[in-house]
Amino acid sequence: MDFFMPVALFTGSECISKNQTLFQTYGKRCAIVTSQHAAEKSGALRDVTEALHLENINYCIFHEICQNPSVESCIKAGKMAREEGADFLIGIGGGSAMDATKAAAVFAANPELDEDGFYSRQWQKKPLPVLLVGTTSGTGSEVTKVSVLTDSKHRKHSIKDDRLFAAVSFGDSRYTQNLPLPITLTTGVDVLAHCTESYFSKRADELSRSFAVRGIRLLVEPLLAAAEGASLSPKQREQLYQASIFGGLSINSTSTCFPHNVGYFLTERYGVPHGFACATFLPDLLQYEEEFDPAYAEGFYRELNVGKDALLQLTAKCLPAPSITMTEQEISRLLPRWENNGSVGNTRGTVNCTFIQKILEEKYVRKGEKS
Repeated sequence: MDFFMPVALFTGSECISKNQTLFQTYGKRCAIVTSQHAAEKSGALRDVTEALHLENINYCIFHEICQNPSVESCIKAGKMAREEGADFLIGIGGGSAMDATKAAAVFAANPELDEDGFYSRQWQKKPLPVLLVGTTSGTGSEVTKVSVLTDSKHRKHSIKDDRLFAAVSFGDSRYTQNLPLPITLTTGVDVLAHCTESYFSKRADELSRSFAVRGIRLLVEPLLAAAEGASLSPKQREQLYQASIFGGLSINSTSTCFPHNVGYFLTERYGVPHGFACATFLPDLLQYEEEFDPAYAEGFYRELNVGKDALLQLTAKCLPAPSITMTEQEISRLLPRWENNGSVGNTRGTVNCTFIQKILEEKYVRKGEKS
């Protein structure tokens, strides 16, 4: 049960104000990295800035982070933090803002670093300290060493490094209370993907499986309610947030499997939100694992106390109606990106490009569109 997660995690209502003295531990000037509106609408930005004022910490705000953040925007955020003399960074938002803040901290400390140097992890200096405040229930970036960014060629990549762990993370589910339904659904199925993929990772062990199972058991009831259009109670929002943390803890140990990386192209080419893109391939993972190792798959459903059909129905209810079509040639041109891919190779069994090609053709090639 190997495990390493050095983040100081504080959760619960008003966890920022209750622990605001921690901010001064990291310096007297900080840069806040966030998106244009989400941090403000959720109330998280207000709580953070109030805490900074009370602790006499100066701050500047970079609010140009979008969904699927670009490396370029992280370089800009890092430059601003450096020019403002920031001692540390605070990321406020969903996975995009938190992942971007981790990268910005690297660029802030390494002014000569370019995109290639970032991805090859040729960092001369360690990143500035990062504090994170989550405002969605999805990626679990609060507790992972992962940053997922879009490069200058519009390709999504995940980078993993122990230096990307936050120093402190705050999780107050009040910030998720008014999330729109589409965001609730896409972040929710991202958690489902994290937990399921972690369980079927080659690196899974007793501890990671316990995180994955706990995450799904917390997730199922409120996510189903959201998929059916219900307004979620504060308790249900808290369940979703806790589930996202368990999902982050599980993939922090194991990494993801093929649904995550295969899903990237749906986001890049067709604008499919990340969680929906990953969850698209969850049924394929479950079917494959059931065939590869029936006893292991049965153990998964037994621990969840949720059957395969129920998981598939939940996923289907969350996903928007499919509208993508592709030709066999288009699919063939995509296949090299999954050669020797870490997430593909991390899947229990033997998953390869031929397997992925078959899945994509079954999903997206229609009669008369084979060439």
